[in-house]
Amino acid sequence: MTAPQEPAGRASLASSRGRLFVAALVGIRILAWLVVLALPPGSAANAIDTIGSVSLLVALAILISRLVLIGKRRLLWRVRRKLILSYMFIGVVPALLIAAFFLLCGLLLFFNVSSYLVKSDLRDLAEEARFIAESSTVEVNRAGLENAQSILSRRQQTLSARYPALSLALLATGSPPCAAASAGSADASPHTAERQAEIATIATGPWRHLPPPRSLPMWIACSGFSGIVPYHDSGGEPADGRSASQRDATHLVVRGAALPDVASPRFAIVADIPVDADLRRTIRLRTGISLGDVVEILPEHGSSGTAGRSAEAGRTERTGLGLAPARGEWDSVAFLDSTDWTDGVTATAIAQIRISLAGMYDRLSSTTVRSGGRNVGQLLAVAVLVVGVLFLIIEFVALVMGLALARSITGSVHELFEGTERVRRGDFTHKIPITARDQLGELASSFNSMTASIEELLRQAEEKKRLEEELRIARRIQTSLLPRGQLRVPGLTIHAMCEPAREVGGDYYDFFPLDEHRLGILIADVSGKGTSAAFYMAELKGLMLSLTRIHRSPRQLLIEADRIIAEHLDSRSFITLIYAVLDLDARTLTYCRAGHTPLIYRTSGCSPDARTRVLAPDGLVLGLKLDQGEKFRDLLEESELSLQTGDVLVLYTDGLSEAMNADADCFGDGRLSALVDEHGHLPFDELRERILRDITAFVGDAPQHDDMTMILIRVDEAAGRAETAVGTKEDLLIC
Repeated sequence: MTAPQEPAGRASLASSRGRLFVAALVGIRILAWLVVLALPPGSAANAIDTIGSVSLLVALAILISRLVLIGKRRLLWRVRRKLILSYMFIGVVPALLIAAFFLLCGLLLFFNVSSYLVKSDLRDLAEEARFIAESSTVEVNRAGLENAQSILSRRQQTLSARYPALSLALLATGSPPCAAASAGSADASPHTAERQAEIATIATGPWRHLPPPRSLPMWIACSGFSGIVPYHDSGGEPADGRSASQRDATHLVVRGAALPDVASPRFAIVADIPVDADLRRTIRLRTGISLGDVVEILPEHGSSGTAGRSAEAGRTERTGLGLAPARGEWDSVAFLDSTDWTDGVTATAIAQIRISLAGMYDRLSSTTVRSGGRNVGQLLAVAVLVVGVLFLIIEFVALVMGLALARSITGSVHELFEGTERVRRGDFTHKIPITARDQLGELASSFNSMTASIEELLRQAEEKKRLEEELRIARRIQTSLLPRGQLRVPGLTIHAMCEPAREVGGDYYDFFPLDEHRLGILIADVSGKGTSAAFYMAELKGLMLSLTRIHRSPRQLLIEADRIIAEHLDSRSFITLIYAVLDLDARTLTYCRAGHTPLIYRTSGCSPDARTRVLAPDGLVLGLKLDQGEKFRDLLEESELSLQTGDVLVLYTDGLSEAMNADADCFGDGRLSALVDEHGHLPFDELRERILRDITAFVGDAPQHDDMTMILIRVDEAAGRAETAVGTKEDLLIC
């Protein structure tokens, strides 16, 4: 089995023109390369090199497209592969795409929720840091600055169990906006700046992440601050045991700042909760999400200050984020709002997070109602898992069923293809196995029936051809039994014709030289057509050759012929004939008619007294086997005609008179006798053509249904006895 060939002449690799075209493109590239080597650098060399590169790309494109077409043709030539690919694209690929789509949507949802949870947790932590700073500010403002150290130490110790790295610092406010706004009030002291300068920074807590701030930045309002502050520490040995790479990275601290609620606040308290390992552990316990280091800082307003420097430091730490991979966890990022402490510029801190989907889902669904020891969220997860497994099973079963169905369909198609190939090679014995009772099975059964019918038709055609060949041989043999050529008898003009309706027929005519001046004339018609009639005609010829040598009287000859024929003829067959003896000396015609068509007799040639008669003496057909031939003898009548110069005799079979048109009308003896009466003076060739032409015009498109045989005889001027001798039969037949 081979794939169909490419049409000849197409410009592709399969044709000489295609290969020559690709070779020419490659040659242009090589020539351009050689020219570029010979030319100095410049625009001309660049242009030639570009042309060569373009030609090479075109050649590669043609080669690749041709390879793709060849691969496609060889891959998709089989119907099975087409169906399988169609099923894949229609059934499997969409299902996989839908599953992948929902999986990606679920992962995206989990990633966004995890980022939101981390961001929300840190925002709540920042608000808590601000609350710690505000409550400490209220207590210090009530007890006085001289008690600030003890107050801050006590609060730090109180909260250290919850936040071990919590650090508090009291610092001078500088000139916050609220102080500037109230500078002109009556309560403002002229020595405010001096009193603020006397406030020293008080720090409690570890402060391992950063040194305590010395003053409050000018951008912080009197309402305070809460948020995430990025920082980058460098130099010195870290007190918390971090490595050098971790120390150089960008880190985060949750910071809250609060000022006393007075007209001119002199101090502010800052509470820092570093995002260290302890805080990350706390976040993981609350959310199931592991928070890593900062990956990158993206300034929102294009600032190149501290945030920009932090971003540069963050980019150097993308390969070491400090989170050890664990089974069933996914890496993602959280986008956190951060503020630079120096200038208040806001930015987005991208922090690495690691998500445990199962743990995160358990925490999100842990507050739902429980049923049977499991919460509703877990039950829903199990239900989704079961549905997913069922979906995979159904998809697998559908795939197997689709492949099996494709195999069954294409298997039947392949069997039909193999069958047609065998038939094309002439093997009609091949049968397609029928494996299913469906439409394809019925098609295979029809194909088997068709091949069997074709085989039978071929056998019949061969048999018909053999029979036709045998019939052609029989026709040649039958034709050889009839007189051949034009008969030349002194004192007579004789013309005869015989046109069988089939290859062989039952009409028969013959001439028998009886003695020197007598000639026997016979025309006969065996009932039926075809080979049986031809066989009886041959038998009749042999019988007549014998009887004409014994009997001189036509009546006696036919009586004897009926007796013999009746013993050998089939009961459903019979023979009609006219036998006449023409005496050239006496110019008489003695004849008997045994159920045959009449004899047409036209007298006196072209004279005005000429007239035409249809002669039909009594007589019964031969071979009927009635009462031992008594009826035949009683009805058989012998007649005699006196002949004159110019008389015309026409003997014919019923194929002429009974020729029928499409309306089943017969030509008739009357029309035939009228033609002989009108044109009997013409030469026999013309008379015969007129008769046949009129019969053909009358019949039209109707087929010839019977043999047509005709004998035309004209009496000529009397000659001397020596010239009128009949002689032998061989002398009569001159071709």
